[in-house]
Amino acid sequence: MKSTKKLHAPYILRHHFGLIDQTVGLKLPKGVEWLVPYSQMDTRRTMTAYYNKYYLDNQPRIMIFGINPGRFGAGLTGVPFTDPIKLEEECGIPNNFSKRQELSAQFIYKVIHGWGGVELFFKSFYISSLCPLGFVLHGVNYNYYDDKKLQQAVEPFILQNIRDQVALVQGRTDIGYCLGEGKNFAYFEKINAVHHFLIKSFHFRTRDGSCNIAGNRWRHLKICT
Repeated sequence: MKSTKKLHAPYILRHHFGLIDQTVGLKLPKGVEWLVPYSQMDTRRTMTAYYNKYYLDNQPRIMIFGINPGRFGAGLTGVPFTDPIKLEEECGIPNNFSKRQELSAQFIYKVIHGWGGVELFFKSFYISSLCPLGFVLHGVNYNYYDDKKLQQAVEPFILQNIRDQVALVQGRTDIGYCLGEGKNFAYFEKINAVHHFLIKSFHFRTRDGSCNIAGNRWRHLKICT
């Protein structure tokens, strides 16, 4: 019998394209501006190609949460931790964006290669951010935790986003990952203790700047966290 479960991709796209409506009424600290990539048509096209390629199914995924989009990665392509170069060379999605590298994209694709490549990795994982929209202060990337007032202002937005993202991909709640071991992980642990998004969470890092996930993939992925 054919599964009646909903496919992930259309709902992921609809969620992201409607995020700006959720910011209405959220007042940011002086000088801080929203970074909203999803309103750009080029970005929408690349996102549609990406999510239809890797998430046009209804299989549960393990969640990986980053911080928030930056100007040269997801803030441009709409794809988490994927700059225009990785989007084209690794994911096979041509784009007209300026080909500029982002450090976080280089890191995450080392992890993806260690797991066995994009096809295998995206079948198991869904990468998102605690805050799905980014921030800019005086033209420079800004993180939600860089300002306590900003963090407090967007916390309801972050909490709702986590709930929505887990629901969108039937995210596993027994385990999940948070990129980084500093402020992003500390904040996630704090809100997770109250709201119980995941039973067990790990920070996601490498020991020497690389991540070799050969052999038993799941065991070695834990070693890298």
